[in-house]
Amino acid sequence: MDIILKQDVENLGFIDDIVTVKNGYGRNYLIPHGFAVLATTSAKKVLAETLKQRAYKEEKLIKDATKIADAIKELEIKITAKTGDGTKLFGSVNNGNVSEALAAAGHEIDKKFIKVEGGNIKRLGKYNATIRLHRAVIIELPIDVIAEDK
Repeated sequence: MDIILKQDVENLGFIDDIVTVKNGYGRNYLIPHGFAVLATTSAKKVLAETLKQRAYKEEKLIKDATKIADAIKELEIKITAKTGDGTKLFGSVNNGNVSEALAAAGHEIDKKFIKVEGGNIKRLGKYNATIRLHRAVIIELPIDVIAEDK
């Protein structure tokens, strides 16, 4: 079944994408919850016209996202965490902590657009986070998890 997404759906696609899903997932979840509409011929024509009109705005959004990406790439993100014996952390470091560190550096980015490799960091060291600023602008950000002074 082909559907047109009306919102970003994680692990499926972005807004205004045409995706193929199983019938039950589309009819029982996506369409009733307002995440998608059925991709009929007329809906596809309306979508094509909308995307054509939105192309200029999209170009500006990509330029803005690229500027933010360049500024973020310059940052050195260091997150301090409490540690036990050796390099093991009390708790973990996740995308929320990365979002807070970026906010402290002056870049407000919602944590749902940040993915830390492995999900949660449980040891000291250097890691990478993937930040999605726009569907076309995705960057890798190195993170350094260091021990908190005792």
